[in-house]
Amino acid sequence: MSGRAQLMWDEAVTGYDFGPGHPMDPVRLALTMRLVEAFGLDRAVGLVAAKPAGESTLRLVHRQDYVAAVRRASADPGSADGSYGLGTEDDPAFAAMHEASALIAGQSVGAAEAVWRGDALHAVNFAGGLHHAMPGSAAGFCVYNDASLAVARLLELGAERVAYVDVDVHHGDGVQAAFWEDPRVLTISLHEHPRTLFPGTGWPEETGGPGAEGGAVNLALPAGTGDAGWLRAFHAVVPELLAEFRPQVLVTQHGADTHFDDPLAHLAVSLDAQRLVMEACHELAHAYADGRWVALGGGGYAVVDVVPRSWTHLVAIAAGQPVDPESAVPQEWRDEVYARTRQLAPQRMTDGLRPQWRDFGASGYDPADRLDQAILATRRAVFPAHGLLP
Repeated sequence: MSGRAQLMWDEAVTGYDFGPGHPMDPVRLALTMRLVEAFGLDRAVGLVAAKPAGESTLRLVHRQDYVAAVRRASADPGSADGSYGLGTEDDPAFAAMHEASALIAGQSVGAAEAVWRGDALHAVNFAGGLHHAMPGSAAGFCVYNDASLAVARLLELGAERVAYVDVDVHHGDGVQAAFWEDPRVLTISLHEHPRTLFPGTGWPEETGGPGAEGGAVNLALPAGTGDAGWLRAFHAVVPELLAEFRPQVLVTQHGADTHFDDPLAHLAVSLDAQRLVMEACHELAHAYADGRWVALGGGGYAVVDVVPRSWTHLVAIAAGQPVDPESAVPQEWRDEVYARTRQLAPQRMTDGLRPQWRDFGASGYDPADRLDQAILATRRAVFPAHGLLP
């Protein structure tokens, strides 16, 4: 195994563009890559552009009729079939939609292949993490579910245990659905409570299908949860489950929309806490998966202030060259931001916070605390299925 990290990147992924005014602005991807370059991180990783996912790869997760519907809408956006979730407000059809979506999927599949085959120890595709797409429909700004495809490809290559950890503010419903009855896959999602946010799923009682009980783990966080609660919840659930499951590969999704500046959700997490969870995922991959780590992007709609900095930290951690949070943002990148968006860019790689949290095991459970109630609901629902005490 080379031990070197790979960054999956093809500038054409910015063609995944739902049009003016849509929250999923592809400028977030371009600005992330420019910030990665401004810090010289592109020279610290193997920069790889994988091929688009082909028909047989897409069929690992998606139905043939759905792929055909995406192709038709891609060739003629006006013909998009709403019964497949295409042509909707969330997922408007656009020219070459299939090609852009398959390219993003190809980067995540390529990342999984590189890690499994030993070409890299860690691989990052921050353009990926499109976790809402279902086998037969688009949903939540997601056309092809690259995260599910990466996991499915690992299974096809021979992996017997794959863990997927999703810290996007929205429930990782599409990945959960894809592996609901597959005991080889453990899906863990930390997200805002389904009462207050799309897609309305991800209750702690959703624990997996027949033969895979405990294979789906959902931690539904109260709206307004900030750094201390978010980190407490992550550490109260994820490490113990990974220690018991012992995945051969860890796949993580790092949607940046947990941030307090994100316009589409209601958590209050800082960039600094997001970075701590990225570091924790890196450490967990080494502790329980022989270092094999595939890291994906996801949501995130503060496209200048948050997303590029968050995912640049992700690339830096995977590359083994973490960026000091106190680092100044390079001036050339700030100039690029203004030229592209006419917005002023952030000046440092931090929100200026030093998150602290109380360990759940050490500090005990407060029955009056809504966050602790959420943590305990999840532990009670799934820990016994893994032989663990709630």
